Amino acid sequence: MPPTAAPPARATAVRHLSVPATTRLLGDWHAGGPAYVALADALRAALLAGTLPALTRLPSERDLARGLGVSRTTTSAAYARLREHGFAASQVGSGTVTVLPRTPVRTRTPAAGDAPVPDRRLAGPVDHETIDMSQATPSATRALHGAYSRALETLPAYLDGGGYAHLGIDPLRAAIADRYTRRGLPTDPDQVLVTTGAQQAISLLAATVGRRGEHAVVESPTYFHAVDALQRAGSRVVGVPPGDVDALDSAVRRTRARLVYLVPDVHNPTGSTLDLDQRRQVAAVAARHDVTVVGDETLTDLDLDGSGAPAPFALDGADPRLVTVGSASKSFWGGLRVGWVRADAQLVGRLAQVRQAQDIATPVLEQLAVVELLGGREQILPERRDALRARRDELVDLVRRRFASWEVPSPSGGMCLWVSLRRPVATALAAAAVGEGLRIAPGPRFTPDGSHRDRIRLTYTAPPETYPEVLDRLERAWLRVTS
Repeated sequence: MPPTAAPPARATAVRHLSVPATTRLLGDWHAGGPAYVALADALRAALLAGTLPALTRLPSERDLARGLGVSRTTTSAAYARLREHGFAASQVGSGTVTVLPRTPVRTRTPAAGDAPVPDRRLAGPVDHETIDMSQATPSATRALHGAYSRALETLPAYLDGGGYAHLGIDPLRAAIADRYTRRGLPTDPDQVLVTTGAQQAISLLAATVGRRGEHAVVESPTYFHAVDALQRAGSRVVGVPPGDVDALDSAVRRTRARLVYLVPDVHNPTGSTLDLDQRRQVAAVAARHDVTVVGDETLTDLDLDGSGAPAPFALDGADPRLVTVGSASKSFWGGLRVGWVRADAQLVGRLAQVRQAQDIATPVLEQLAVVELLGGREQILPERRDALRARRDELVDLVRRRFASWEVPSPSGGMCLWVSLRRPVATALAAAAVGEGLRIAPGPRFTPDGSHRDRIRLTYTAPPETYPEVLDRLERAWLRVTS
């Protein structure tokens, strides 16, 4: 049985998606196979990824058919397929509205009577649970439970107060400052703001340093939630290739950008790291153009091959224009939702004021747990890296053997592979994969301009025992878009 969609009475659309917006959202959605299946899968993939919000009114079948250059039969069948799988509901006067299934997502390959299937190899399993290879979210370290137990023992000391530590609790700010100092970046606790995850840190910087209508420069590709945060703050985002400091300098000079966002250590998604000379060049760009440059060090701890970062992104900390973001999410567990900003004390104060309109403060118990985890990081992180290294090596080997035409680099760190398909069909492949019960991230999602259409990101945080099934589903999706 397909998942049950929300009843029409509760599926009232809160926004309307225009035809031009839909075509931009879908990108290169159809590379092969039945068009209506590809269109439905592309819309479903966007909904699952969050780029297409639930309770959105889709364009009419006629208007979308005209905008995409397909028949109305195709759009009608695609919408019917969305409704069948619980991702859409029809309402009188509201057309077709996107919804999310109430039950775990299950998919079904088109039946023989649905549409002609070009090759029997394209048919997947009749019914299967979705496997998510798009989220770079590892399971918790084994040390987490003990850290929480010790945190509970220290919690009573905080219970007589109101529980709002706007800048973060003192022991955690001191622990974060000590971590930077030990890495060669002298840091005082008053230079640290604890946030609810690194994503909030990025959003605060985008809202505080950036200005609506002005430019921000990022690497392309880059962490896509950072691009989203900048765009939501009103910045006009421009991309430059990772590691190309000359292009960065040119873009900042040309656009007069106020803010730059980089991932200097174990770049997401490519896995590259800026060397010491590049870091010094970035610092020179910041000084020459008086631009704030944010270095996201969330993945710094996940150096899998032992090369390590050549120096902290902010170097000796003398330039207040060099700001660092960090997080406990990748090192220990995403469920902690603890991140931080290391910056000039005056900027920390400004960020804390802006933060008051969001969530006021980060939960105390989670902060106490991170204090414990940071204290034990020398014992915890080697096991984390060993597990990720083994998963990386296994997935690289499997993908290389199954897809000989692809380029599959082995990154020096992080949690994902940045795979070249050698054909600009990444969006279509991601959509077809959803139809096979597999979620992968297409390259354009990691860019501000929709480029890198030949790339996909595959994470290796899922259990290795799922890899054979992942590869089977990925192969069926690949055959669907290339046959």
